[in-house]
Amino acid sequence: MPKISRPFEAFLDGMNIITVLVPKSRIRCFRPPFLLEDDQGKRMELFIKETAELNEHLKYVLESENTVPFGRIHKICCGDSEWTDLQIGAVIRTPEFDKAHFYEGPLGAFYSRERTVFKVWAPTASAAILELQSPDLAQKKAFQMIKKSKGVFEITIEGNLNGWIYLYQIHVNTERLETVDPYATAVTANGEKGVVLDPAEIKVDKHQAAPLCSPCDAVIYEVHIRDFSIHDDSGMQDKGKYLAFTEKNTETSDGFSTGVSYLQELGITHIELLPVHNFAGVDELAPDKSYNWGYNPLHFNAPEGSYALDPEQPKSRIIELKTAIQALHKNGLNVIMDAVYNHVFKREASPFEKTAPGYFFRHDEFGFPSDGTGVGNDMASERLMVRKYILDSVRYWLEDYDVDGIRFDLMGILDIETVLQIKKLAESVKPGVLLFGEGWNLNTPLEDGQKAALQNADKMPGIGFFNDRFRDDVKGSTFDLPDLGFALGDVRKKAAVQQGIAGSPGFLSPEQSINYVESHDNHTFWDKMAFCLKDDEKTKRLRQRLAMSIVLLSQGVPFLHSGQEFFRTKQGDKNSYKSSDEINQLDWRKRALFHEDAEYVRNMIALRKEHPAFRLRKPEDVKKHLSFMEQTGDMIAYRLHGIAEIDGWNEIIVVHCPFERKEELKLPDKKSYLLYCDPFTFFNEPIPVNSTLQLNGIGTYVLCEQKGIF
Repeated sequence: MPKISRPFEAFLDGMNIITVLVPKSRIRCFRPPFLLEDDQGKRMELFIKETAELNEHLKYVLESENTVPFGRIHKICCGDSEWTDLQIGAVIRTPEFDKAHFYEGPLGAFYSRERTVFKVWAPTASAAILELQSPDLAQKKAFQMIKKSKGVFEITIEGNLNGWIYLYQIHVNTERLETVDPYATAVTANGEKGVVLDPAEIKVDKHQAAPLCSPCDAVIYEVHIRDFSIHDDSGMQDKGKYLAFTEKNTETSDGFSTGVSYLQELGITHIELLPVHNFAGVDELAPDKSYNWGYNPLHFNAPEGSYALDPEQPKSRIIELKTAIQALHKNGLNVIMDAVYNHVFKREASPFEKTAPGYFFRHDEFGFPSDGTGVGNDMASERLMVRKYILDSVRYWLEDYDVDGIRFDLMGILDIETVLQIKKLAESVKPGVLLFGEGWNLNTPLEDGQKAALQNADKMPGIGFFNDRFRDDVKGSTFDLPDLGFALGDVRKKAAVQQGIAGSPGFLSPEQSINYVESHDNHTFWDKMAFCLKDDEKTKRLRQRLAMSIVLLSQGVPFLHSGQEFFRTKQGDKNSYKSSDEINQLDWRKRALFHEDAEYVRNMIALRKEHPAFRLRKPEDVKKHLSFMEQTGDMIAYRLHGIAEIDGWNEIIVVHCPFERKEELKLPDKKSYLLYCDPFTFFNEPIPVNSTLQLNGIGTYVLCEQKGIF
């Protein structure tokens, strides 16, 4: 709509507080008193509480005798002829507004064959209109919605609306805003309109994946839908699509397993899918012409269409994503969804801003949208209806799509109370659900003590956090490319890495520590080494093996970036969020080329899964059973001892060696052990070692004392 020209501006900033801004160039035309006029022509004088001179305006803070009612058009009049419409200002972000307009009931479109009920929360709107369009686009209808309590507009449309397209017109002040339903669960191509669907037609039979007793039992593998299968030699037919995850027994041209079959062989327990909700950045009608990770949310409850075989069919994307999830379940793999509840693609264009302008996003002390996320807006999760939306969305994905966990992008933007309520809700819907996120402390107006950030982990039991200290101590700084970590030869990081191995004692328990050295963000491990090391390829492979072994054998929750086990590269691209498939794709030829390295990681995963001593859940158990050996020089060596009651072995010794030179390590108490693996080999028959271990290069050595052997 064209921008409205106003002689001056007036904003409702409190339940009875109005701020008027008069341009200095027109100050002679304005003289108090100011009057509030409602849509019935009734006027009320406003009292001046405060005046202030700004750069280009004179500011008046006015007070009305009574609370200004919402959902009606008001004017602010000055003199006989000057007036402007009263816009909704900071009042919408006050606790009083929040409390007065909190609605606990369901929102969205509720279908039955006989009728469909539409409900939208638009508390400051004076009117709302439902626009309907038939599936064949031949019919268009519009209906005035009825305003109910708490700011909800509602209407019931008789008849079978299965497949009908819908939008809302929201009238706020003198503006008309056309928007998709924020609660839409089905959308047309590129998310332009909502769609009503019969739930019975989008159901998929469910299969339960293997449940876990603890987050520490998980091995998480991060995957982008398109990256996973788009490579020419992936062996998958539905390249770049949801349905690639339903294909079994796929392989490269050389006969090496790919896809889901490969993941089963690798032994991971959870696949974490980068965002699958509807996002901007890829034209769904021409998906091969652009690429995006998916952190540009458009609609949180509708799947992305570029991963569907036919994005113009609203049902297909839903059925295909559900089918993919259940196929993974059927093959013993759990599914984690990456959720981006911290921001939207464009605040002004989002359904949130159009249905309740100014409410869903944080603003700074000057009234400007905050930008802790770095993309121009921060979701105000602490507000009651924002929190409700997030909780409703989490429930929807857990129940309807049957996901087994949620990874929260930029979780530090969210508030602690919301995250605690998510935990409570998620556990009630799906016990054992895995919940974790990025706990970065971002510059958003929320007080530090309220942020769901790393420094507040002790306030959020059961919530996992990406352990960036672990990452940088093992690999080297993510943001200072020349900086080296322990696995790259900087032995000064030894003590810090030992803290990570012991489950990072700053957490309530090891279950909170998501241990990783690589993810979709920033340089891959291989690309970092290419920049800062002069080692040959063989040595770099050993260093990356070492880093992955540290991740997999540390207390906490191991997290792998897809393809890092066969040295994934993005050709040095540090932020490939919209780069080409050539940069981002999972190169299955490297899986064949480095199959011995992938096999090594498979064996390391199997070792972790077989021995509970690597998966201790409580800090007191770590303290009791794990101790670091002394006088080990530049290497890290530790014992898992007293474990006979919980493990298949009496004792385990792990040695992480960051150097190439040969060296000897004296074993505790001059005892004899069996060498289970070294940096190069997992032995079919463990090799006896008497009192001294010979180190032959960079990597991880695991020794054991088996029950009943000695």
